[in-house]
Amino acid sequence: KGRETIEMAVEGPLILDEDHLIAQAAVDGAGLAFVFEDYVRAPLADGRLIRVLEDWCPPFDGFFVYYPSRRQMRPALRAFVDFFKVSG
Repeated sequence: KGRETIEMAVEGPLILDEDHLIAQAAVDGAGLAFVFEDYVRAPLADGRLIRVLEDWCPPFDGFFVYYPSRRQMRPALRAFVDFFKVSG
């Protein structure tokens, strides 16, 4: 935001696609992690991780599910949609 610049030294590529592994890599000192707060609640609470760039993190308003509005929805999709309606 604005004109502030931040630079970091990065050593080698680290490619992960699971949030719990990304969070653990950050705890282990590999770098920054951008994951759901649930994955880093304990490390944040006990000081193993700190929040950075908090002004750049948008709030999470929840999941949105887009699906065709058919009267005869497949049972698997109906169960998925119903689950998200109940769980919030």
